[in-house]
Amino acid sequence: MSDNDALSRAWNVTPSEYLAKRPSTYTIGTPDSRYLTMPDGVRLAIDVYLPESPTLKPGTRFPTVAVLTPYYRRFKVTGPGAEPSPNIAIYRDFFIPRGYAVITVDVRGTGASFGTRDCFRSPREREDYREIANWIVAQPWSNGSIGSTGISYLGAAACFLASTGHPAVKAIAPLFSVHDTYADHVFPGGIKCTTVTENYDDLVSALDLDRRDLLQPYPYFNDKRYAGPQPVDEDKDGALLAQALVQHQGSFRMRDLAPEFAFREEAATHDPNMHSGSFSPYWYLGQVPGQVNILSVSGWYDGSAFANGSIARFLSNPGADNRLLLGPWDHGARTNGSPWRGGGSKPEFQILAEVLRFFDEHLAGMNTGIKNELPVHFHTLHEEKWQAAATWPPHAKSTRLFFADQGQLLPQAPSAASTAPYQVSFSTNTGQHSRFERLGALPVEDYYDDWNAHEKRLLCFSTEPTNNALELSGHLTVQLRMSCSEHDASVFVYISEVDQAGHSWYITEGSLRLLHRAEAKPPASYNANWVYRSFHREQAKHMQPGVFADVRFSLLPISWTLQPGSRLRVSIAGTDAEHFAQVPHGRPPLLNFALGGESGCFIDVPYRSE
Repeated sequence: MSDNDALSRAWNVTPSEYLAKRPSTYTIGTPDSRYLTMPDGVRLAIDVYLPESPTLKPGTRFPTVAVLTPYYRRFKVTGPGAEPSPNIAIYRDFFIPRGYAVITVDVRGTGASFGTRDCFRSPREREDYREIANWIVAQPWSNGSIGSTGISYLGAAACFLASTGHPAVKAIAPLFSVHDTYADHVFPGGIKCTTVTENYDDLVSALDLDRRDLLQPYPYFNDKRYAGPQPVDEDKDGALLAQALVQHQGSFRMRDLAPEFAFREEAATHDPNMHSGSFSPYWYLGQVPGQVNILSVSGWYDGSAFANGSIARFLSNPGADNRLLLGPWDHGARTNGSPWRGGGSKPEFQILAEVLRFFDEHLAGMNTGIKNELPVHFHTLHEEKWQAAATWPPHAKSTRLFFADQGQLLPQAPSAASTAPYQVSFSTNTGQHSRFERLGALPVEDYYDDWNAHEKRLLCFSTEPTNNALELSGHLTVQLRMSCSEHDASVFVYISEVDQAGHSWYITEGSLRLLHRAEAKPPASYNANWVYRSFHREQAKHMQPGVFADVRFSLLPISWTLQPGSRLRVSIAGTDAEHFAQVPHGRPPLLNFALGGESGCFIDVPYRSE
C-alpha cells in the first residue's frame, strides 16, 4: 500500500515505529453512561470509558480524550456481532488500552441527548464543551489534561473545545475537519455544495429523529441490528430517550438554513449573532492563539476544501506545537485515493499512531521525540512517497503556463491575442466517484476513474510532453481573463496528468462564483498563503455581460509528481451538476476566455524539478 510509512525516511521515528513501542497495556471496561446537565437545563448523554487492569493502583489518574459527536456515541444493538459505536470505536479501542480515559458525548439535539440544534455547530455547543471540560477535571480519575480528536464534525468540535480557552485542554487533533465552514465546506468558491445541503442534511435529520428507514442509503449507519441511540444507564425503559427524540423535532434543516449564509460572515435574517463565522472554528481559535497544541490531518481528496482548512489552522496558531499531516486520503481516510496505491483501497498509514505520539507528548507528559520531527508531513502522489517540510508550501519555485489557441498550454504567452468560447451546459458533472461523495456519507473505492470521459465536455488546454519528472506541491493558481453572457456564473478548473497512452489522471480542482471575484487580505487570525477572498456582500460585484474581467483563484492543494513524457492539462467547466447549485439559475452562460497578448489566461504552477 503506497501510504505505508514502513520505508519512509520523512520521520526520525515513523508513526508505525512509535506505535510498536506503545503496546496495549489496559483493557476496555463497560462504559458508565449518564446524563450531564448543562446550565440551561439541557441534558447531554455521555459515556465514560476508563482503562482497566488487574494491577491498576487505586487513585490512578489518566489523561482524557474527549470525542464529541452528532452521529451517536453508541447505537442500541439487537443482534450479535454489531459494533455499537461505528463512529467512536476507533478512538475507544486505540486510546483506552494505551492509558487514556475516553469520554464520548452526543452533542445537544442528537443521539440520546436532549435539546435542539439551531445551526451547524452552534455557539451553544461550544459553551457545552466548556462545561464538559469542567466536569472531566473534577473527576477522581482525571489527571487534569484533556485532548480531543475525531473526523469531520468531531474534529471541528475539538477545535470548539480548544477555543473555550479551558486551561485543561492542552492538545487537539482535528482529522479531516473544516476551519471555515463557509469556504471549506458549504460554499467552496462561494458556490453552494448541494452534497452538503441535501445529501448530508438527509443523513443527519434521519439520525436526529431516529428514522431508520431513511438511513438505508448510508452504509455506515444502516445495519439492521441498529435500533436507534443507546439510552443512558438510568433510562431503563427508554422513556427519557423518547422525550429527547421529541425535542429533536425542533432542530434546523441544513437545506433550509444554508441559503441564509450565501455571503460569508453575514448574519442570518432571524438572528444578528448567527453567521458562518459563528459556527466555524477559525472564528474562535483566533481568540486563543498559541494556547493549544494542534495536529491537523487532511488528504488530497478530502471533501470541498478541508485540506485548506487544515493548512490555515496550521499556519494560524503561533506559539504552540503545530503539526500538519496531508495524505493520499479522502474524507475520513476511508479510502487511499491514489490510482497507484496497489492492493486494496483501505489506507495502511497509522494516523492514530501520530495522534497518540502527539497526545503522549502534550497530555501524558512523555518525552516522545516528536519535537525533533519536522512539523509538516505530506504524501506525494504518483511518486508514492512521504516527505517532510518546515512549512507549507514546501517549495518556493513556480512556473507560469499560458493558455493558447488549439488547446495549447505554453511556457511563453502567444503574441497574438484570441479568444476561446465555452457554452456551459448544466448537465456537466464530475460523476459519482468524486471527492464530494464522502461529504454525504457515501462510499467511493476508486476516485475519478474515468476522467477522460468527463474531460470531453470541458474546455481543455495541454502542455507538450515533459522531459523530466516534475513535482507539483502547493496551490496552483489560475488567472482567467474572461467574459460572461450573464451577470454571474461559476467557473470550475481541473488539473490532470495525461500519460503517454493518453489516459487522463485527475490531480486537483478549484472553483469560483464570479460574483465573488474580488480578492482580499486575510485577517491576522486566518493565515492563508493562497488567493484569499472575503465572500462578503460589500465586495460582491456582478459581471457586465460581454465585458472581460480578470478572475484569479487558487486550486485545492496537492502534491503530485508528473512523470516524464506526460502532459499537464487544464480543463474548464461552468458547473458540476452532481454536487453544486446552478449559477445563474436556469441560464447556462456563454463564457469566453482571452488567450495570448498582454492579458491572456495563465496558470502558476508550484514545482520542484527532479
